[in-house]
Amino acid sequence: MTNFGSTMRSEPVDLDPISVQSAERHEVQALADNPDRRGALRIPYISIHAFCDSPDVADVIRSAASDRLMARAQVTLREGGIAAAVSLYHQEPTPQLIIIESRAAPEAFLADIDRLAEVCDTGTKVVVIGHANDVRFYRELMGRRVSDYVLAPVDPVSLIAAISGVYGEFAAEKLGQSLAFVGAKGGVGSSTIAHNVGWTIARDLSANVVLADMDLAFGTASLDFRLDAGQGVAEAIEDVGRLDEVLLDRLLAKCGDHFSLLRAPGTLDRCYDLAANAVDPLIEVAQSSVPFLILDMPHVWNAWARNALVGADEIIITAVPDLANLRNAKSLITFLRQARPHDPPPRLILNQVGVAKRPEIKPAEFAKAVQLELLACIPFEPHLFGTASNEGQMVAEVSAKAHASKIFAEIAGGIVAQKPSRRKGPFNLGSMIRKMKFGSKAA
Repeated sequence: MTNFGSTMRSEPVDLDPISVQSAERHEVQALADNPDRRGALRIPYISIHAFCDSPDVADVIRSAASDRLMARAQVTLREGGIAAAVSLYHQEPTPQLIIIESRAAPEAFLADIDRLAEVCDTGTKVVVIGHANDVRFYRELMGRRVSDYVLAPVDPVSLIAAISGVYGEFAAEKLGQSLAFVGAKGGVGSSTIAHNVGWTIARDLSANVVLADMDLAFGTASLDFRLDAGQGVAEAIEDVGRLDEVLLDRLLAKCGDHFSLLRAPGTLDRCYDLAANAVDPLIEVAQSSVPFLILDMPHVWNAWARNALVGADEIIITAVPDLANLRNAKSLITFLRQARPHDPPPRLILNQVGVAKRPEIKPAEFAKAVQLELLACIPFEPHLFGTASNEGQMVAEVSAKAHASKIFAEIAGGIVAQKPSRRKGPFNLGSMIRKMKFGSKAA
């Protein structure tokens, strides 16, 4: 018997005859009950080859490969199952990860796995998708140091979770949550809401928050916190080769014990034409530095802004209750649902509700039209918000008892409540396998 030598593993523990199936059901149900657990899944820059025996699993892999969480992975899908893999790797080097699906009987599958191991390069990991709910088969796979066993039928999110578990379980513990705030239309108050919510999270939870003002030419975050404009965001994007946690910390402007601002230049001496992935390194470094990254997005539609929205853990759309905002919000929500099919839908906030003598779409009708529940409705209070803006203060600093201050606290609390827990969940086969693997490495 030939093992995959790159993966160290202790001896398998005893399992009852139904634990393979029940463990997979636990994992699928846990993801279904709490979709925001996706925020803890991280896939590194890896190459993946997948070999399928059935069209259903092939469709699942295609769907998983198109998910935002798999943006760093290069996925190649082939038919022919394990026989095709063995034939290919007699002639080509193996990738970092191989996903194998087979409908073969356990004995035949194990023989095929042994043949695959003989042609795999050192460091290659293997995830098996099988159709046998057989504990003895599972033990034999673990004895061959297969990285994970996923029992079919499998869904895209569970497959992504399995891949993340192989590579990213412990790294994910250090990654924060990215929250993108965007307006359905210019001037609807998305930036004001982003600033107040981020500041409230930092104040009420004593959690470190970085707010990045992504409107490089016209950003107002520095004004709202009584700071001069700065090159924080621009330098972080342009100096990507040196960007790390140390440089990021130097670029941040401290606005309190737990709140920091990455300022925008706010000048028109140049155009900020960014590549599609220009802000990805900034987001990745910031997420590895703090529990919460707030992206104050400009009302633009270009490649980098679209990619930043699609890649965010949570998206909060702000609109005012009129027809243009309804149209834009509906278009944006439709796009995001298509681009992020396995994520919860974006959140929606109606702002400036109740302007005197202005015809408005009723909040309930607005929500029904876009098929979303409202996260919050913020009343029109021009004196309160105008005072806060002119004084460079947050709304709660102007009036802690104001209704808007309570709404911002509720929004912040609701967002924080969705942050994926770092505590262990119910027993499942995949997590047990990963614990065994990393435990053996530590030993």
